[in-house]
Amino acid sequence: MTALPADDSSGRPSDESSAPAQTNRAARIAAIGELAKAQAGVVSRAQLRSRGWSDNQIDHEIRFGRWHAPAWGVVALQNAPLAPDQRLWLGVLHAGDGSVLTHLTACRRAGLEWKGDEDTIHVLTPKGDLVEPMDGFVFHQTRRPYPTWLRPTPSGPPRLPLEYAALLTAERDRYVRRGVGLLAACVQQRLTTAERLARTARRIRKLRHGSVILPLLGDIAGGAQSFAEIDVGRLCARAGLAPPTRQAVRLDTDGRRRYLDCEWELEDGRLIALEVDGSFHLRVGSWWSDMKRERAVVLSRTTVLRCATIELRLEAWEVMADLRRAGVPSVPIVP
Repeated sequence: MTALPADDSSGRPSDESSAPAQTNRAARIAAIGELAKAQAGVVSRAQLRSRGWSDNQIDHEIRFGRWHAPAWGVVALQNAPLAPDQRLWLGVLHAGDGSVLTHLTACRRAGLEWKGDEDTIHVLTPKGDLVEPMDGFVFHQTRRPYPTWLRPTPSGPPRLPLEYAALLTAERDRYVRRGVGLLAACVQQRLTTAERLARTARRIRKLRHGSVILPLLGDIAGGAQSFAEIDVGRLCARAGLAPPTRQAVRLDTDGRRRYLDCEWELEDGRLIALEVDGSFHLRVGSWWSDMKRERAVVLSRTTVLRCATIELRLEAWEVMADLRRAGVPSVPIVP
């Protein structure tokens, strides 16, 4: 038998335990080498046991300060604090079999750049799996068949595909506008397409805000469904405003249905134009704010107002109020 290094305490009994001497540590370390590399040095006790380690041998490494246990059933093969990628493995291993990274954590692993909630790790588990809480982690439970959504990941812990993770993040956000902004960012950063997001949204059972998200994804795509169900004339009738004299869809330079133009010809000769933009920008919040500020820009005798489709879908009363202030005449409200 190959002799153990002289400083290998696993070759002699510990004063703190009556367990027999641990032998063949070098071979046991070699047996977990590939696993340790694949999982950034964070493993479960079950994985160690399946590779020839006993609980006494695992505890021995921890007592002697070579390893440490950041959570029950999870072992870090080091005595230093965990790095960010190791914390991802901690969350998945702590949650148990079948758990995956989800929500913003999975989105960022897919390459999304998005501000907010950077320090929280989101993990998805089946409904009924009770996971002990840990600081910095959110464990989501679901009855949805998410194992059927999974695809192989090139590296790191298992995670939801970007489309599913982004949609679950959007439905969880109490601010629909911000949730849709995240979906738009996924498209703008060329991580997916609006069409793929829409197909995925139809596969998620009882997707919260789905009735709002799907039409907006059509607006982002700029396809035949852009501006579906947006009727400015109907919105004006509800608000007690005169309907536009003209309303037409305008294409962008790529041939996509991108703008909806509406015009009101006033009795004094002035023209009020509303440009509804179906595109979205990375800085979604500031972009909408900019458009609100620019609605009162006056060019010659034409007042040009701009808004995003999401405003007409979610906050139409604000746009109608701006049209009224710009001079669109009032009419009796149609019951």
